[in-house]
Amino acid sequence: MITADLYIRVSTDEQADKGYSQRNQEEVLQRYCFTKDIKVRKVVFEDHSAKTFVRPAWQKLLADLKKKRGQSDLVLFTKWDRFSRNAGDAYQMIKILAELGVEPQAIEQPLDISIPENKMMLAFYLAAPEVENDRRALNTFHGMRRARKEGRWMGSAPVGYINKITEDGKKYICPLEPQASIMRWVYEELATGKWYIDQVWREASKKGLKSGRKNFWQIIRNPIYCGKITIARYKDEEAHLVKGQHEPIVSEAVFYKAMAVLEGRNKKRRTTIVSMDMLPLRGFLICPKCGYKLSGSASKGCKQYYHYYHCFSKCGVRFNADTVNKLFVKELERFTIDPVFAETYGIILKQVYEGFCKDDNSEISKLKIQIEELSLKIIKARDKMLDDVILDLEYSEIKSDCERKIILLECKLVELTRDKVNISELIRKATKALINLPESYLNADSEGKRRLISSMYPENIIFDGTQHRTTRVNEAMRALATLNEVFEGKKKGQTKHKFDLPTMVAGSRIELPTSGL
Repeated sequence: MITADLYIRVSTDEQADKGYSQRNQEEVLQRYCFTKDIKVRKVVFEDHSAKTFVRPAWQKLLADLKKKRGQSDLVLFTKWDRFSRNAGDAYQMIKILAELGVEPQAIEQPLDISIPENKMMLAFYLAAPEVENDRRALNTFHGMRRARKEGRWMGSAPVGYINKITEDGKKYICPLEPQASIMRWVYEELATGKWYIDQVWREASKKGLKSGRKNFWQIIRNPIYCGKITIARYKDEEAHLVKGQHEPIVSEAVFYKAMAVLEGRNKKRRTTIVSMDMLPLRGFLICPKCGYKLSGSASKGCKQYYHYYHCFSKCGVRFNADTVNKLFVKELERFTIDPVFAETYGIILKQVYEGFCKDDNSEISKLKIQIEELSLKIIKARDKMLDDVILDLEYSEIKSDCERKIILLECKLVELTRDKVNISELIRKATKALINLPESYLNADSEGKRRLISSMYPENIIFDGTQHRTTRVNEAMRALATLNEVFEGKKKGQTKHKFDLPTMVAGSRIELPTSGL
C-alpha cells in the first residue's frame, strides 16, 4: 500500500484574504487518500509563507523523511502553491525528495513529473504564484511610495511620535509627549555645536528618552523631525524630500544646523555635559609646566575621597581640587557687580551692544545678498534645464544644495534678529545674576557651572598654584571688570580714567554669560 504524508500550509494573510483553512485542506486530502486507498502516515500543519522552504514544520518533515527512508512514498498537498511560491527553490526541493524516494504531488493539479513535457506545466503552476507574489509586492511598494510622496509616514512611528487613526480610517502620526519635547531639546543642543552626540544621548536618556545608542545615531538624522519625508531613489527618479502631513517637532533651520554640526561643520569648542561636582574645572585648566590640559580624579583616603586636578605627563603637576575651586570662586569676585551701579551697567552694556549692531546690520545685508544670489542661481539653473543645457539630475543637485544653504543663512538671520529683540531682557537677567556672581556659580549644578566657565573664558585657564590667569576672558566680562575699576575709583575719588564706551570691548560680537545661571 502506498503511504503518504499530508502537508497542509496556510499563512495568516491568505486565511484572512482568501478563506483558506487548514481544516478544509485536511478534509480534501483525507478524502482523496481514502478514495485512492492511500495510507496516511502523518499530517503536517504549517503556518508560514511559501516564499522559501525555511519553514519550521517543513524542516521537521524533511528531517523525518531523511531519518526514516522508505516509510513514505508521497507528500500530498492540495495545490502546488501550497508546496512553494518560488520556482527555483521548488525544483531544488523536488530533486532532494526524489533522492529520498519521495514524490511531491498536488491532488488538484496532478502531474506525472517523470514525463518531461509535464515539467512545462509544473513551471507554470510554480511560476504563477511567484508572479502573483511579485505583483502584489510591487503594488504594495508603489502604493507606499505614492503615500510617502503625499507626505504620509509609513510604518511604526519614530521616537517622539505615535501612530493614530482618524475617524474615517486614515493613519497618521503626531507628537508624543514627553518624548517630543526631549527630541526638540536634543536638536537644539546639537545645533549649538557644544556637545558630542553621545553626551546629548546620555542626557536625553536621563530625561526619559527611550532609545538605544545605535538607534539614536540613526533616527537623529531623519528629516521627519523637521516635517519632511524622505523619498528613496528609484530607477531614474532621484532621492528627494517632500513636505510631510505630520506636525514637525523642530524647525528646518534648527534641524539643518544640527546636521551641519554632525557633519563636522560649525563646531565650537566642546565641553563635557556632566562632570563630578568636585571637579567643575576639569578640561578648562592648563598645566603651568608642560601646557597640557589638566584632568581630575579622586583618591581614596582613610575616611573619605580627596579630589585632585592633575597632569598625565611626566611633569607631575597636582593640585588639591578644593583649593583650586575656592580660589576660582574668589577670582569671580572681580566680576561681581555693585547693586548700586546695576542699572548703570545695563545702560552701558546696551550702548556697547548698539555699537556692535552696526556690524550686525552689515552682516544682515551680506546674508540677504547671499540668499538672493542663491535664489537667482536656482532660477538660472532651471532656465538652463528647460533649454536642455543641463540635465534634470544636475538641476536637482544644484537646487538641493542651494536650498540647504539658504536655510542655514536664514537661520543666521533669525539669530541676529532674535538677539536684537531680546537684548534688553538678556542684559537685565545677566546683570541680576552678576550682582553676586560667586553665589550664582556655587548654586548652579555641574552643567550650569561649566556653561558659565566656558562663556566667561573662551580660552583655557592656567593655575600656577596660587591664582588663576588666562590670556583672554569674554569681552563683556572684561568690560565689566574695567567698569568695576572705574566705579571703585570714583567711590574713592582717585580715578582719572578716560574711556569711550563703544570702544571698551574688542572683537566683532558680544556674548553675555547668562547660560546656566
